[in-house]
Amino acid sequence: YLNAFEAGSEARKGIGAWISDYNEKRPHSSHGLLTQAEAYDTSDQILKATA
Repeated sequence: YLNAFEAGSEARKGIGAWISDYNEKRPHSSHGLLTQAEAYDTSDQILKATA
């Protein structure tokens, strides 16, 4: 395992950190190399522009 957790609380903390990193820091090619958070933040602008 990459991370061995001693307790459930440690696992929750580690998984939460991974999800945060995945959504807020890691660029995704399907979003034009934006992070998930950046893509979500700009989705309203895109929808308004196409309306």
